[in-house]
Amino acid sequence: MDIKKLGFEELENLCGKIRTKIVEVVSHNGGHLSSNMGAVELIVAMHYVFDVKNDPFIFDVSHQSYAHKLLTDRWENFDTLRQKDGISGYTKPSESPYDYFIAGHSSTSLSLALGAAKAIRLKGEEGRRIPVALIGDGAMSAGIAYEALNELGDRKYPVVIILNDNEMSISKPIGAISKYLSQMMAGRFYQKFKRKVEQILDYLPESATYMAKRFEDGFKLITPGMLFEELGLEYIGPVDGHDLRALSHTFLTAKKLAKPVIVHAQTIKGKGYIKAEGQFEKWHGVSPFNIESGEPVNSEKDKKSATTLFSDALLELAREHKNVVGVTAAMPSGTGLNRLISEFPERFWDVAIAEQHAVTSMCAMAKEGFKPFVTIYSTFLQRAYDQIIHDAAIMNLSVVFAIDRAGIVGEDGETHQGAFDISYLNVIPNMTIFAPRDEIGMKHAVEFGYNYSGVCAFRYPRNSFLPCNGFESSSFKYGTGEILKKGESEKLFIGFGNGVGRALLCAKLINEDISVVDLRFVKPFDKELLRKLVKKYKKWYIFSDSAKRGGVGEILSGFLAGEGIKDVTITSFEYPDAFIQHGNTVDIEETLGLLPYQLAERIIKK
Repeated sequence: MDIKKLGFEELENLCGKIRTKIVEVVSHNGGHLSSNMGAVELIVAMHYVFDVKNDPFIFDVSHQSYAHKLLTDRWENFDTLRQKDGISGYTKPSESPYDYFIAGHSSTSLSLALGAAKAIRLKGEEGRRIPVALIGDGAMSAGIAYEALNELGDRKYPVVIILNDNEMSISKPIGAISKYLSQMMAGRFYQKFKRKVEQILDYLPESATYMAKRFEDGFKLITPGMLFEELGLEYIGPVDGHDLRALSHTFLTAKKLAKPVIVHAQTIKGKGYIKAEGQFEKWHGVSPFNIESGEPVNSEKDKKSATTLFSDALLELAREHKNVVGVTAAMPSGTGLNRLISEFPERFWDVAIAEQHAVTSMCAMAKEGFKPFVTIYSTFLQRAYDQIIHDAAIMNLSVVFAIDRAGIVGEDGETHQGAFDISYLNVIPNMTIFAPRDEIGMKHAVEFGYNYSGVCAFRYPRNSFLPCNGFESSSFKYGTGEILKKGESEKLFIGFGNGVGRALLCAKLINEDISVVDLRFVKPFDKELLRKLVKKYKKWYIFSDSAKRGGVGEILSGFLAGEGIKDVTITSFEYPDAFIQHGNTVDIEETLGLLPYQLAERIIKK
């Protein structure tokens, strides 16, 4: 869609159509709503001023890029958003040449923009191409963003950074004076005047330069751009992020400056859908909902998610023990920690998008005798890998890692699947890894984590546990597995975490008397139990919501090899060595051949 020929009235009408399309599709498919609704004018203005075919458009996290997708040849297919084989909820270069980079984790955009600017200069394309990065105020809390700003301010590569401030968490405009000054600073006259003053100051005595500099600093005190100016970047704003004329004028000014520029735009989350407008976290990522009422549809109200079960158990523990503390990184409701933050604000914290800081700060608390629960999604815990090793494991501090969203998370796709935590944690000395299989097991997992001395981690799925009817969990005992069902077949099903439910469901579909074991611990696993099982069961089948590489199957294969056992075969039903695409969880599991009936058919055919 070529929007450069449209007038501003037509562009405003287009923004309305985009919002209608987003609400219609997200209400049916689920997705990120409020962030996309708030960014419509920003993205339309980006496309109006810059050249998407030539300039790198870089979206931080990129869950707010729906308007960009609609403007780049995906309007007709947008109904397939987040569905299997459909449009991704994030930018994806394999989907469209207009998506510059894949993104699903926060705060990478500024480093990408800086790298692109370096490449553009080396290729001799400066002046013809310019990177444009759209980043939210929340993403600016991560350290990597400031690492990029630090170098960018020093190197002065031409980059336009659009700061989408939808929570006023960076700064507030100070009344009419600030608004007037911000508009003036975005104007060509001010920018030309500033350049002339800088040139003149180069020829003045040091004392005059000092006085002029103090005057300029005082002038900037009544605008919110001091931080960026001190880092060496030009600052323009705040600008009304829903005013297309103002945005287009400002973007054009920023483009012509040929230096690193921050354009600070203030927007309203959920703009255009009144129920979502404002600071309502529940409208950030939504499941399908009724547009008129705003209520979710097809919700499983009678089933508690594993996250809710964890929240219940930790809240009960925190009420009993005053040394229990906890942290999350910008996911208070997603991890269930919002309830604990509300009841114990002095003991539980949301530190924003700062996983590294979250882990290290809790390590210090463990050193001081507290019992920290670090509650982070599996995919985001990867961002703090060095801190887990360096700050938690080396000293074997009593830190508990509660790993939410372990396994396939569905529609968010490759960047969010919780496939790798077993693989990357298992190699760390001092680390203990375990997993509950059901509702009662979650309570026992939280209790074991509290009582365990040393660093440990337990994992659990996004949704409710698969049913383990008739096999309720008992308390965890360090490094001990559990035989749930003894059978006469030579086949043995070994489950871990949510994989236990899958193993039990699969066993029901096979006309054999099959034994089922809950491994419970993958590090250390129950070697004594496994040595007994080796004598009777020669075909082991592994059920775990994790990557096959470095996963439970390979860990147990290593054990058998170390024991010199050659007459036992292992078949792992873990995830293949590939990034798993987006789509409904059941659809993705069916594609991977991991539904219980599919696994039963594979086993029977062997």
